[in-house]
Order: sequence, then structure tokens, then C-alpha cells
Amino acid sequence: MDDRTVDRVFAGSLDNLPPVSSKIVRIFTSSTFTDTTLERNTLMAEVYPRLKEYCREKHGLEFQVVDMRWGVRDEATDDHMTTELCMKEIENCQRLSMGPNFVVSLSFEIISYNNEAFHYNRFAGRVFLGQKYGYRPIPTYILGSELDMIRESLISLSIDGTCLDKWYRKDSNAVPCVYILQPISSILVNFNNKRVPKLQAHDQATWWDTLGKMQKLLRKAAQTLFESGKMGKDEHHNYFMSVTEREVINGVLNVKNTKNHCLAYVRYINNINLQNLRRASQFVDIVNRNIDIEATKLLANLRDERLGNKIESTNMQRYTVEWIGREGLDKVTHEEYLQHFITHFYRNMTKLVDRAMRKEDSSTQGQIITEILQHLHACNNSVKVFYGREESLERIKQVITGLDDRPLVLHGEGGCGKTSLLAKAASMSIEWLPTAKPVLILRFSGTTPDSSALTPLLTSLCQQISYNYMLPYEDIPDDLVPLTAHFKQLLTYATEEQPLLVYLDSVEQLTGAQDANKMSWLPTQLPLNVKIVVSCVSEEGRPEVSQEYHLLRKMIEGDEHFLEVAALGEELAINIIRRWMKNAHRDLTNYQWRLVSNTLSKSSLPIFVKLVFAEICRWKSYSRPQDTHLASNVMDSIMMLFERIEIQHGRTLVFHALAYITASKSGLSESELEDLLSLDDKVLDDVYQYHLPPVRRIPPLLWTRIRNDLPNYLSEREADGVSVLNWYHRQFKETAKERYFKNQNMGIYFHSLIADYFLGIWGGGTPKPFRFTEIQRHRFGLKDKDGLADRKVPLQPLVYYNKDGKVSRYNLRKFGELPFHLVRAKRFQDLYEHVLFNYRWLHAKLSSCPLQAVLSDFEDACANLDDREATREIMLVADALRLGGAILSTYPDMLAPQLIGRLLPEMPTNENVMKLIQQCDVDGPDHCALIPVYHCLHTPGGPLKYSLEGHQFAVFGFCLTSDLRYIVSVSNKFITWDLSTSDLAREVCPGVEGIMQSLCLSPDNRHAVAFTNNNQTVLLNMLIGEYIIIENPLDDNDGIVGTLLSDSQLVIYGNWSWAVFSMKGKLVDTIKPSNPGKRIFLMDFISESNYFVFLWNGDAEEPDLQVQSVCEGNSDEEAINFHSALVMNAVKDVLFSCQHGHENVVFEFKRGDGGWVQGRDFPDCGKKLLMLAFTSNEQFLVGTYMQGFVVYGLESDKFITMELPEGVRNISTKILQSNSAVLSRDKEYLTAGVRKNLYVWSMISGDLLISLDAHFARIISMTSLTIGNWNSVITSSIDRTVKVWNLNNIFEQVHVIDRHEMQIDNISLSPGADLAVSVTRSCVGVWCLRRGKLLAKLADSPLGAIVTHAEVTKDGRFIVATESGNVLVWNVGTQSVLFKEEQPSVKQVLLVDEDTKFATVTRTGTVGEGKVFLVTREIPDGNKLYSVEYPIRQMKPVAVTSDGLFLIISGYEKMKDTLMIHHVKTGTLLHKIVPRYHNMKDFHTIIPMPNKPTQICLIDPDKTNIIDIKTKKFVRSILKWGGRCTRDGKYGLFAPSRGGLEIIELKHGKSVKTLIPKVAEGVFSNITMFSKTDEYVLYYHGGKNTLRVFRTCDGKMISNYRIQAELSSIETTEDGKSVIIGTVDGCLTVLTIADPAKPEMKDYLSKLPSRNEEVRVLADDADEDKRGKRREYKACEQRMKMFKAAARVVVLGGAKDKLQDELDIDDPRHWTPKGNEILKTLGKTPDILKK
Repeated sequence: MDDRTVDRVFAGSLDNLPPVSSKIVRIFTSSTFTDTTLERNTLMAEVYPRLKEYCREKHGLEFQVVDMRWGVRDEATDDHMTTELCMKEIENCQRLSMGPNFVVSLSFEIISYNNEAFHYNRFAGRVFLGQKYGYRPIPTYILGSELDMIRESLISLSIDGTCLDKWYRKDSNAVPCVYILQPISSILVNFNNKRVPKLQAHDQATWWDTLGKMQKLLRKAAQTLFESGKMGKDEHHNYFMSVTEREVINGVLNVKNTKNHCLAYVRYINNINLQNLRRASQFVDIVNRNIDIEATKLLANLRDERLGNKIESTNMQRYTVEWIGREGLDKVTHEEYLQHFITHFYRNMTKLVDRAMRKEDSSTQGQIITEILQHLHACNNSVKVFYGREESLERIKQVITGLDDRPLVLHGEGGCGKTSLLAKAASMSIEWLPTAKPVLILRFSGTTPDSSALTPLLTSLCQQISYNYMLPYEDIPDDLVPLTAHFKQLLTYATEEQPLLVYLDSVEQLTGAQDANKMSWLPTQLPLNVKIVVSCVSEEGRPEVSQEYHLLRKMIEGDEHFLEVAALGEELAINIIRRWMKNAHRDLTNYQWRLVSNTLSKSSLPIFVKLVFAEICRWKSYSRPQDTHLASNVMDSIMMLFERIEIQHGRTLVFHALAYITASKSGLSESELEDLLSLDDKVLDDVYQYHLPPVRRIPPLLWTRIRNDLPNYLSEREADGVSVLNWYHRQFKETAKERYFKNQNMGIYFHSLIADYFLGIWGGGTPKPFRFTEIQRHRFGLKDKDGLADRKVPLQPLVYYNKDGKVSRYNLRKFGELPFHLVRAKRFQDLYEHVLFNYRWLHAKLSSCPLQAVLSDFEDACANLDDREATREIMLVADALRLGGAILSTYPDMLAPQLIGRLLPEMPTNENVMKLIQQCDVDGPDHCALIPVYHCLHTPGGPLKYSLEGHQFAVFGFCLTSDLRYIVSVSNKFITWDLSTSDLAREVCPGVEGIMQSLCLSPDNRHAVAFTNNNQTVLLNMLIGEYIIIENPLDDNDGIVGTLLSDSQLVIYGNWSWAVFSMKGKLVDTIKPSNPGKRIFLMDFISESNYFVFLWNGDAEEPDLQVQSVCEGNSDEEAINFHSALVMNAVKDVLFSCQHGHENVVFEFKRGDGGWVQGRDFPDCGKKLLMLAFTSNEQFLVGTYMQGFVVYGLESDKFITMELPEGVRNISTKILQSNSAVLSRDKEYLTAGVRKNLYVWSMISGDLLISLDAHFARIISMTSLTIGNWNSVITSSIDRTVKVWNLNNIFEQVHVIDRHEMQIDNISLSPGADLAVSVTRSCVGVWCLRRGKLLAKLADSPLGAIVTHAEVTKDGRFIVATESGNVLVWNVGTQSVLFKEEQPSVKQVLLVDEDTKFATVTRTGTVGEGKVFLVTREIPDGNKLYSVEYPIRQMKPVAVTSDGLFLIISGYEKMKDTLMIHHVKTGTLLHKIVPRYHNMKDFHTIIPMPNKPTQICLIDPDKTNIIDIKTKKFVRSILKWGGRCTRDGKYGLFAPSRGGLEIIELKHGKSVKTLIPKVAEGVFSNITMFSKTDEYVLYYHGGKNTLRVFRTCDGKMISNYRIQAELSSIETTEDGKSVIIGTVDGCLTVLTIADPAKPEMKDYLSKLPSRNEEVRVLADDADEDKRGKRREYKACEQRMKMFKAAARVVVLGGAKDKLQDELDIDDPRHWTPKGNEILKTLGKTPDILKK
């Protein structure tokens, strides 16, 4: 395609369009009927399936074969349409096929026989007698004038032509009139009657005799007319030509480029034996037992003069074979020839396909050209048949040529002609703008893959715009949200000289919109020189199909922007019919025209007019009145159409073919439909009642004939990357369902067969059994009732791989269709096995489709399933996917870890879940080799419904839309989630500096506003995603306090004033309150004349608050003064507050004509209230006080108090703001979010029922969602998540994940005892690594501890820890302190001398003048062995050499950094080293070399420097190395913060493997390390929060694990099998490195306690001591609950509540070692203990 053509296509020119690139390889195979049967059957059986697989797997192409000879029955000749169909199919193949499209196979026979009955010519010792030219039919249609000449010619020759008058009838409806050859069975009624063979044989003999007579008559007359000059050569040859020659002419001779599209195979047969005349006649043209000399001459001309000169020699293959035996040609005797033939055929076909694909422009530009062309061609096709609608076109013209800056929406009911009108308007747009060169962008949504979903549609629009305005494609974003913004930005490049016209049809068909508003991508205000016209469905009374129309109505104000497309009207409809008939060269009789007029008076919808036109085009002038019936509505017309086709082509075949298309989810490709019909034995039994096919498949001709009788009703569109057939209009599908699926069993039958096909049960050569019909058994003498046959259908793998074993593409067709059909076939066990609980399926679909596409399979199953237990199990997996959705959407390879981490507790009681987890263990490591050892993530089925993740910072505000369908939340960006699916519906990042807070939505949900801590305000249009950033409009010394929205105005208020803006961000007014002495802390704004201002004095200790009201502009109302706690109802006529001196009493105020009037007061609750809030229905009032909540019944004036647990309290975050509580739907429970937890109380008793560990950071806000089936609360937190909690499941079993309250700072492992010790600020944790259980929390201080270090000995018996300025040695078994001594400011703890001693390192002094103090003690008694002290300039960690003999301490002597070498056992100073080397810099870390005990490494910012402490010499410096190395010291790691990871060889400092290329991933911290066995490299990226694992041997990444929370500590086990990670949420997770290259790891996983019930029980009850300790602990726990409260009262005295918030003594295990001391401190305090 030349550059000029490319420019025209991108500009949207509709003139001289080049053809569209295709995704189909479609070949027409031409040959004579009988002599190439062997070759055709062999191709069908052995080659075509391989070509299908080749095209699909290598190029993603659909391979289709059109063989009009194979499997043709006698019935096919009845209507004489075969030849016409062949020509149409050749044209289709040339139009659609990528590469080859025509294959001709001709046979030439050399016959050796001396029977005098045959005439022959002797040549070169052999006799060349004849050649098979093929069947020569008489014309089906003959022009009236031509047949009249023939009749006259026959009369002049005195030949009787009455035979022609009988079989040819005149059709005056054709213009000019024609004579039509009548169907055979219309005269010889038994021609197709196979049930009475004698009658059929008689009629068939009669027909062939009659045909011969008519051939002679027509040829004789044609010859006479040709010789007399009355008939041309082509018209004359038409009566002599064979079907094969006609195919060759159209397929080869009339084709310009045969090299790339055509193949020819010529076969010579030597020594054919004519004694077997019946067999030989299949290879030779014979007439009356003589060679047909006329046919021989015709074929010789075709072969020698025309075909050989036209087709390239490389594309023609010649074969010579011998006639052998009675059959002559046979699969056995000619095996070598056949093998060579099919090999050459396969090779040539693939060569042509590959050649075509090489020429195909696969670049971005080539792909978008293909996309544009498809829509431009569709526009031209629509315009060809468009007439009328002048008024509508004039209206569109006014919009295109006018100044309107809003899109125009064409709307109307389905079938009203919106698409045609839009196409016609688009085609006329260039004429409407004669002085400009407009860019025309046109898309018919849903007709191509890139116009079916929103993201690819917008991408292609951006690409076309960018090309025309010379902008780079690289700037086009991939994600939908920035892509939408980019599209709107590109519109601004339109100019007056080059305006931009965008026409988008059927926008309701777009899928993949992630937004709460599916139309938000459409700009509602257009830049200059831009016009957009869209169409969508609007049907009164059918809101489900009119959703997009109603959304557009909300977005675009004004009726003038909407144009309704109505029915045509009777007059226009009849005029259009007449125009169409004229173009089709057809007419009707007067009676037929009256019938049409009467019908159109009842309905004039364009779709109905089209159906009427298609029907009347079939009418002949001689048609009987009973055959010219028209229906009165669309559905009945379609029913008539179906019935006619069923009668014509057989009910069973048509029924099943159309039922398969109707049953499909998104349509079927022609190959798929042929495959399905070939698997359907009901169809094959009907087709092959009287035949035994060589290959048990449906003959392609049969479907071709049906499709030909459904012109334009089956549209070709693309689905899942494949061209599929589907009903072009919704009403066809509805009618087909009504006709074919009334019987539910038939629906199940079709869905089940389609499911089998996509399961691949009979693919890849697997024969499918069938039963012979009784007629077949009788006719062919079959003894067996049953048979087996390979149906030649493809396998259906989930993934296609290339030769390198890498994924080339996914089977999207299978993903889209299989679950849909299994559900509707009620095959739920297959659904479980192959889809819902199949790891390979879930992973493949997640990798290629959005998460919602995966979840929709689960939702569809539940909607069609009655089994509650099965539904629960399905929802467990679905909810697990939802909970992990934020991770899985980006990291689908995390599927196995996510499912295992969440579903392990459900494994014992759910069989399908167990199978899924077992698959995850076996197959999951292929995608992510880090597999959780135990349950480590939130389990579905409990109170947590969704965890909505996507924010990078704390979520300081969220709101529910008024329809309660979406959550809108803010941090540094706006994120909208769909509440029904948990999908991220929209993400808008305004790019502001700072964090947004105080989110507010307008009452109509069109806008949202939030302000940042930098005093910027962001106003977001919720419908289209556009935003405006407003800088602080207030005085310089006044910061923003809050924002408010009405439907038309924005208010930004500060402490002293407020500003009013329009929704376009324009400042309207600035106002100050009437009381300038007080600050504004809150406003409630309805309009400029109706608002409320809440003021205070600024004193938090003694607040003086006031509310000022302005009603209808009247600001004279008396202000209300109050002390604290105020709330106002929704209609703003009632408020409740606490007054001065009555902080415990709630007063009611009602608003009347004169202002606020005090009403009732509630009883004194005895608590100072911090805040008041209404419940969602405003029936209750919730007051917040420091120790709990008070709930007031507004109708009863009674209240109930809910107390928080001891030590937990509410605090005020701002004036009138504290923690609030919400009611459940049935008012049974009150729920509050305090600190990190959710607390639930009974509204009946006031008792605290349950406390849930909700977040791992403070809960910021909470609201209820109680409507319909929802009974939920929603919380947001500093931990960056929004969570939705289901109160219906609040008491369901929650599988608790053991964790700390605070982040894990460090991990120490005990390989001998299989324990891990974690360090948090408040305690030391002891963990079982195989079960994930937190066995103990160790803290010595009863009032809270500050732990900084902890190390466990290798045998797991002792822990050395530092806590609150003390050094402690713990006995792990008894959980008691064996040694304790004060030692403040400990910076390091080291276990030395095989864990028999420990050293503590303390830093003392000021910066620059400090000292390092090291003390070594024995384990476990803590006896001091020695201590050393050195001055330091900067604290650097102490190191121990790899042999454990020496301590390396960095000191500072004589103004130089000095290394002090001490003996570990004695503390003796052996020597001092002053490091000296080239380019020396301050080092920050000392690391021992693992392979050389005398060498250490000094790490500085640029390099690592190796020092030998024995020789005191510098060894070498290694650039890039950060100190991590293998145990043999040969290899190290280099991982710069800007990205990249390399393994370097330490001897020369060279990189030997690049594990991660140096790509820009941002500047983030990273952690790199080798596993303890050096088999793997671990790399943690702080920005992505991912842990990647690489094999050291080959550098292959075997895992990219996305960690749930930020990593804070990491270790690997000694055996190299597991990684232990600690995170900021206090969790400790053990991940097994299940390397796929190690099969033994699968067995290791299967024997873990979490997977094996027996192992789990044994681990839990290993010995009696452990069970006794557990019982003792539980009893201790109960005792601690009693005296813990007393301890708080005594020690804290009730006056240190803020201090209490900083302490953590909730776990009674902290008290165990000091229990006696506490009791002694408390003394005898029975009253306190009771309390």
C-alpha cells in the first residue's frame, strides 16, 4: 500500500478503498466430481486438520476449506444452484483469504486398450484416448431474448423444442425477463424419494435422459446461432462449459496474482483399463460408450493453452501414476503417490500462508489501517442501500457545520435504522465541509475486536488522530484512565483547516468500561473544530437495553443534542422497496405490489422492510398466491424465513446449525460450526441416511447453501480474536431462541455438544463412537451396529506454545465459551473439574482476561445452581479471587500463592477446594515458585467481603454514591470501586502534591471534590473523569478547612471565609461570616441563599461553638451557641447538640419560621460526649464518649450505653470529630471502628459481642451499607485499604492469622527446633515455622515493653533479647527470664562461640564523640566474660569472622578509622589495622568473607574492599558489589537502587549473569541475598513490593511474588527450601521455594501439616508436655483478664489514658513471668478485681 493510499485511509476517505486484511485462510478446491475422490478424501482426513492447527498456532489464523464436491448428495442437483454457489464461494475465498485461495486438481488419463468400440489415436507407442473434462450442466437462467432465439433456431432446424418449454418458465419479475430451469422434483416428484428406490430410480433416469436431450437442443441451437453471427463466443461457450472450467476461469484465469494465491495439481494415469467401463467412466468423459471428443478438445484448450500459460510453474505439480488392478487408483496401491501429494500440498500451502503473513504489515500502523478499513467498507455497504431521511440528515448537517460544542446522540429502538443514518451522514460529511479537509473517524462498535471493547477502541481512535496530526504513537497510554484523558486531549489538535469528525455507532455494545459511568469516556464539551455523533438504543419500557441512553441524558443537557430515529413510515418504506427492487433488477406483479403495500402499513421499521425486500426478491411472476405470503411483524417474518430454509435444506440440518449459532455466547466461526455439525450424530444420520462417507464430517457445501439463503442476516464479526458468525440483529437471536429452545432439553443438548467441543474431548484424532442407521445397515449390508470415526476436529488446549516452549497465545475462544455452555448444559461436575476448581484454567484465563471475566464464570454458575453447599464452595474461590484481585490483576502468576494462602483452612471440609489447592501445589510453582507453607492471608467466607486495594497512601476519605452502587475514595488520587463486584471502576490521578482529604460528592453524583494538605482543591467530573485543580482562593493566612458541593456550585471554606465556585472552576463570590471573632470549622451548603456556618473559639479545652443559619438569603436568624457534639438531619430542620454546663445531655432544636427553637432534651447519660451522629435511617442518634458509645432512640427518648474494652478509648481527631458507630440492617448490632479493630455490640443488652482485627493501622472512617441484601460496614484506614465487612457473617468462623500488633523488625531462625523469633516494638514472638503459629509473645515488662533485638540459639532453647534498656535471656520452653541486666542503648546482639555466648554492642556519648561498648556473656546464666570499649566517629556494626574466632570492631584512633581484632573466647586484643587502599572512602558495614576466615569486607558507597586481618594487608577492591556473596566466596550480587540485578564474579569483579536488565524502575530500596544453599538469588523491590527468586545456575526467574504488605525483614532457612518474611502488618510468612526443576518439592509440600490432616494432628499433639502447657496457658489467660484491669487502675490511676494508648498489655502472656509481683503490688483489692 503506497503512502498516498495510507494517508487517504487514515483521513477516512471512502473512495477507492483497498481490500481489508483478513485473519482467515480460506481455500476453494476445484476438481471434477468423480476422478479426484481419493485425493480429496485424503486431504480431508490427513492434511486439512494439520493446516488448521498450523494456521491457528503459528499465525492465529482460521483455516477453512470449501470443497463443493466432497460429500455432495443427489438433492444438491435438484435446484440447479450448485454452479452459482461455487462461483460465489470462489469470490468469497478471494475476498477473505490471507494467502492461498484456490486449488485446482485436474486428471489426464492415458488409456491402453484395443476394443474397436473406441476411437483412438496412436502416439509415441501409447494411446492417448481421453481426459476427464467434467460435468457440463445446462444454464439455470437464460435471458428471455436468448431463449426466444434458441426456439426460433430449433424451429428453423425442424427440431422439436417443447422439452425446453416444459422445464424453463418465464419470470417477468426479472428485469429483463429470464427463463428459469425448474427444480427437478417440481416435475419429477420422486427424484429425491429415497424411501421408494424404484420410483426414485425411474425419475432419476428420466431426468438424466431429459437433461441429455436439453443439452443437445441448446448446444445445437447455440452452435447454429454462433455460426450465423447471432450469438457471441462467450454466450455460445456458456452452453458447452463444464463446472470445473468455470471454476478455473474465475479462480485462476481471471486472477492477476496467481503466484501468491493459486495452486494446480495435474495427474496423469497410464494404461487405464476400459474393460471396467463403470469404473473407468469416473476418470474419462464418455458419451454413448465413446470418448467424448468435444470434452477432450475443451479440456485440452484449458490445460495446454490457458492454465499452463497463466499459473507459475512453481505453483503447478504434475504426477504420473499407473492404473493398477480393478479399481485403478486405490489408497493402498498408490500410497507412495498419495504421501508425496499430501506432503507437497501441505508444504506449498504453508509456504503461501507464510509468504502472505510476511507481507502483512504487523506494525502498529498496519494493524490500525486494517481496523480503519473494516469500518470504512462497512460504511460504504450501508450507504449503498440508504434512501430518504432527508430531515434527519439536514439536522445532522446543521450540527456538523454549526457551532454546537456538544455531541449529537442518535437514538431509537432496535432495527430503526440508526446505523444506516449514521453511515450516510458520515459519507456526506466531506461534502458538507467543502472548504476544509476534515479527518473522518468512523467506528461501528462490536463489528471488530478493536471496536468491541472500550480500551482498544480508544487506542485505535488515538492512533488515527495521532497519525493525522503528526503526533507519536508512543505517547498513547495503555491503561484506560490515562487513555481516556489522552483521547480528550488529542481532540484539541483539530484545526479549522483540518476539522475532526468522529462517528461512533452502537456505543451500548462497548464492553470493558471500568467506570461507574460506562459512558464517561465520551467528552461532553467539545473543543473547536471537533464534532462527535454517536448512536445508541433507547426503547421505552426496556430499561435494561437503554442504560447508556439514560446515562447520556444525564451527561448531555438539552433535547437539541438528541435526535430520535423513528420508523420509516409507509410511504418512505414503499419507495425504498421500489428503489431496492430497481437496483436488484426485479419487479412485482400488481397483485404482489398491493400485498407489499398492505404489509408495510402495519410496520415500517427498516429491519422489517429489509426482511420484506429479501422475501419478495424470491417471488417469481408465476409464483402462486399461496406462495407469496408476508408476515405482519419482525418476529413472524423471521419465523417464515427459518421455516422456508428448513423446508429447502432439511429441518434437522438447519435446526441444528442455527441452534448452535444461537446457543453460542459470542458467535461461532465457520470452522467451529462445521466441526460441531460434524460431531452431531443426529445431523450426520440425517445427511448420510443413504451414504457411507469416507470421512465422517459434514460436507461444507451443505452449510454454504444455508448461509447463502440467509443473506446479511448472519454478520461476520470478531470475537476472542476470531472471525465469527452471529445474528446481525438482536431480534433474530430472540426469534431463534423462541423457535429452537422452547424445549429445555434441546437447549441442554446443544450447550452440551458445544461444551464437549471446547473441552476437546473428540479433538486431536480421538474417534467418536456413533451408531449406523437402520437404512445404512440394510442398504450396505453392515453387521455392526456401532462404529468409530475421527471427526477431524482440533484439540482445545488452554495455551498455545511456540517451538521454544514459550506462550504464543491463549485459547480465548475456549475461555469465552466453555463455562457458559457447561452451566447451561447443567454439567456442573465438568464445570468444577475443568473450570472453577481447575488451577491451569484459572491461571490461563487470568493471564489473558480481566479478573471480572474470571469472576463472571463463578457468578454465572451460582446464578444457575440450586445446591447451597456447592454455591458456598464456589463463592469461597470467587471471594478468594476478589480478595486478591488487586494483586492478581497485575500479577496473575500469583494465583497459586493467593489461593493457597487464603483457602488452606477450608481445605479439610471442601472437596473441590482441596483438589484446587493440590493443583496449586503441583502446577502453581511453574508460574510462581514461592508457595505459602500455611494459611497467611484473609480467608473468604467470614465477615470480610472485599479488601479494596489500589491506593499508595492512606485513604483519608470515602463516600458512597447515592444509589449505593459505588465507593469513591481519595488519597493522592480518586479511586471508584463497584460495590457489587469489587472491581476498580475508575482511577483518576490529578497529579497534585499532597494527600487529599474530606471527600464530598454532589447530590446528583456528577461531581466530587477534595482538598489537599497543600491547600489545593480538586474538582472532579465523575461522569467523564475530567478534573479542575483550584489553588487556595482564601486569604494568605487562611488554610482550607473543608469543601462542599451542591448540584451547581462548589464551596471552599477556611477559618475566616469561604469562596463559591461554578462547576467549571470559576470564582463566583467570596463571603465572610457575620461573627468575625470566631473560626469556621464546618459548613453545610445547599445554595448561596441557604447554608449553615459552624463557628468556634479555637479553644479545644473549653470550646465555645455556634451555628449560624441563612435561609432564603435571610441571615437575621439568631445563632445557636453550644458546647460540643452537634448533628443536623438531612432536611436541615432538626439538630441535636450539647449545651454549656450540660455536656452529658443531648438537646433537640427544631427550625421554624422564626429560627431555631429548643425542644426536648434526652436523659443525662453520665458521659461527656465528643461527637453525635445519625444512623443511616435517622431513627437513632449515636453519641461518642471517651470509653464508648451511647445510642439514643429518637422515638422513645431512651438510650443504651456500649462500653469499649478496658484500655481502648475514643479520642477527638478534630473539633466534633471522633470515632462513630453504625447500626446493622435489622438494628440488632452496633459496630464501631476504633484504632485498628471493629467492635460489635448487642443493641438489646449493650454487651460487646466480638472484636475483629480489621486493619493493621488506624481506621480513619467508617460508614454503613444497609439496603436490599446488603448488611455491611465499610472502613478505610491508614494502611491504604478500604474494606467491606458483611455483618451477616460477623459470627461465622474466622480463620485467624497469627500476627503481631506492630511490624516485625527482625527475624532470627532456629533450624534445630524449626522455630523463628521475631522482633517487634512491643514483644519477642516465637513462631512454629511449619504451622505458622505464634507460640508465644515474650515481654518482661508488665506495663509494656520496648524490644529492639532478639536472637535465638540454633537449638531453639534460648533467646537473647534487649527490652526497655535491659538485656534478657529467655528460656523458650518455659517462657521465663533466666537472666536480666540493665544495659541501655544496645545497638547489636551477637551469638558467638557456637551459641554458648552472646555479645551486646552499645553506643554511648554524643555524635562525633561517641564510644562503642561491647560486653560478652555466657548463655544462659549471663555471666560476664569480658568487655571492650573504643571511641568511635560513627557507629558501625561489629562483625565475627566466618570461622567464629574473631571479633572485628571499628574504632577511631589518632584521627583514623581503626579495626580492632579481638579473640571471641577471651576478648584479647590481637592487633589493630588502619585500612589503607586506593580511593578510600568511609565504609559503613563490615562483612566477613565466608570462604576465607582471615578476610573481611569493608563496604563503602562505591565499592567493596577486602582486607586480610592476618597479614593486615589490603587484598583488592570490587566495584558494584554490595557484600552479599555465595558461601564459597566466588560470586556476589550487584543491585543498584535505580534497577537491575547482576551476579558478579568476585575474583575479577566481572558480571557473569544479568538477572534483571538495567531498566528504569524508579529509585527504590531493594534487598538482595543468596539463599543459604546458594541455589537461589532473592531480590526484593521496595517500589513494587515484590520478591523475585532466580536460580543461580541458569539465572531463570522462577518467582515474582507480590507481598501483601511492605516487607520489613527477610531470612532463608539453612536447607534453602524456604524463605521467611516479616511485614509491617505484623505477619510472619513462610514461603517454600518449590522449584519446578526439583520434583521432590511437590512431595515436600504434600507432607506439610497444612496439607495433611494426620501430620497436622501429630504436630499439634506431639507430646503431653505441650498439651499441658496449652491448658496451663488458657487458665492463666482467664486469670490475667481479671487482674489486668486492676493493674491498670492501680498503676495508671485512671489519669494516664493517653499513656495507656501507647502501651500494649492485652496479651496475658506478657504478665506470666511477673504474675506474683503484680499480685503483691495490688494487695488485697477484691472490689477492684470484681469490677
